[in-house]
Formats: sequence, C-alpha cells, structure tokens
Amino acid sequence: MADSSSAPKPSSSVKLVLLGEAAVGKSSLVLRFVNNDFQENKEPTIGAAFLTQKISLPNRIIKFEIWDTAGQERFASLAPMYYRNAQAALVVYDLTKPTSLVKAKHWVAELQRQASPGIVIALVGNKLDLCAESSSDAADTSQEPSSAGGEDEGEANSAEQTEAEPTDTGDARKISTREAKSYAEEESLLFFETSAKTGTNVAEVFSAIANAIPETSLKGARGAAGGGTQAALSGAAQRAEEARVNLADRGKQQKDNLLASGIKFEEHGWMLENLKVVVLALVRRDKKRGHAHLAAIGTTLSDSVASGSED
Repeated sequence: MADSSSAPKPSSSVKLVLLGEAAVGKSSLVLRFVNNDFQENKEPTIGAAFLTQKISLPNRIIKFEIWDTAGQERFASLAPMYYRNAQAALVVYDLTKPTSLVKAKHWVAELQRQASPGIVIALVGNKLDLCAESSSDAADTSQEPSSAGGEDEGEANSAEQTEAEPTDTGDARKISTREAKSYAEEESLLFFETSAKTGTNVAEVFSAIANAIPETSLKGARGAAGGGTQAALSGAAQRAEEARVNLADRGKQQKDNLLASGIKFEEHGWMLENLKVVVLALVRRDKKRGHAHLAAIGTTLSDSVASGSED
C-alpha cells in the first residue's frame, strides 16, 4: 500500500500585486524573494513586471504570480488592471520617507474599496538596514505631511532603491514601528519591516501571506493564475511561464541579459492583450484632453492589436 505521506502536495496559484510610492524598494523586495539578489542602483520599473516563485507549506505548494507595479504617478491609472482579482497585495513604504506611508495608506484604502473581497494585504516598511536597532519607536513623525502629492517621484529618484542619508548615529528612520503597526492593526493588515538589501524578513512576508490566504481562495485558484491569467494562456505558454515581463522595451541588450539569467518571456498573446488595455487607456485620456486625432490613431491601433490577438 502506498505511503500517503509521500503523495505530491496540491499546488495553488496566488496572484499577488506590489503597490507603493516610487523608490521604496518594491522591485528589490521581489528580486530578493525570487532570486535572492539585490541591485544597489536598480532602475525604476516602467509599467509593471511579472515574476513567479513557489513556497512550500505543510499541506500544499503556493505558486506566487507577482505583479510588481511602477510607483510613478503617471502609471497609477494602470494599477487596477494589476490588482484586479488579486488574492494578496504587498503595500510597501520607505521607513526613511514619511510621504511614502501616506501613499501606502491611500493604496490600502483603494484595495479595500475596489479589490477582491478577502484580499490579504501586507503593509511592509522597507529599508530597515538604514535604521538603528534602537530607533523603531523613537522616530519623529510629527512633521509628516497630510498628502503624498502628485509629483512624479520616478524623476526625482533615478533608482528604485534610492537610500536616504543616515544620521551621525547611523539612523535614517522617520517612521516609527509603533505608528505603522498601530495602523496595520486598525486595518487588519499583516505588518513587517524589511530590508531588501540584507534580506531581513523578506521570506517571512511571503510566507505569512501564503499562510493567510483562505483555503476557499486557494481551492478557487488551483491550476489557474489569479484573475484568470493562466486560463488565457495556451498549454505551451503555461510551460514557458517562469517569466519576468517588463512592459517597457529597454533594448535588446537588457532582454539578452534577462534571457541569459534563465528568464523566459511570455508568448505574444498575453502581451497583445495588455497592450490593448494600455492603448485604450491612452485613447480615453486623449479624448478627455480634446486630442481627437490622437484618439483616432489610438483606436485604430487598438483594433489592430485586437485582430492580432485573435490570429
């Protein structure tokens, strides 16, 4: 008689989205989790990036399908496309930048209002490596502004993991653990402080999320990507799905570097579908601004993309 303990664990896919202000370290957190890697001066994400990683729980395997969104204001309108039908979200802020927590709270409110019911949200304070161990509850947040503002932080920060300057005591913390944790408890969020640079608490965040996903959500996600992404892919695309997709074309050399690292790009069908969504968003914008000729061009392009995706 076969030993039931040796039977393979069931596998479930979980769609997870990262949200937060530009340069708080979202991409760095994902790269640390997926590749155990850190890049000191990482370029800002353009549009969104997609990666996958598995976690083994006692009773099942969780395959995270991670959407790493851009933090710049000009990409904010695309966020609903990525958090739609997500089962989990990481809302990231920078422990050295009070405005980033304000923006994080805005994202939490939007998720609670518009995302799937029961979505698991983790509030994550990043760049713990810049904070002194004794400063977790001593940060002065009395000067925290009331709003994040509309300035495009991506232009002000040339890298996703831009670091604040530590004080003479080696501490750049501006947001206390007590303040953020209290807010997380009020909103029923998971809460962690992390360092993508050192790896502190990064794996723990994703493990906690995996354990917090309701069993009913996992059953519904079995064998399919969160929100139906996998259902839209052919069997060949599913086998090819160990991908990181950046919506910006950063040139052949960077693509070659990614491919050399063993990362495969998804088939064109998925890209066409997302290109259509982006083009339609631009058409709506141009119509609002009275640019009828640009809107007409965009509509023609959208129709061309749609016909291409049906081939």
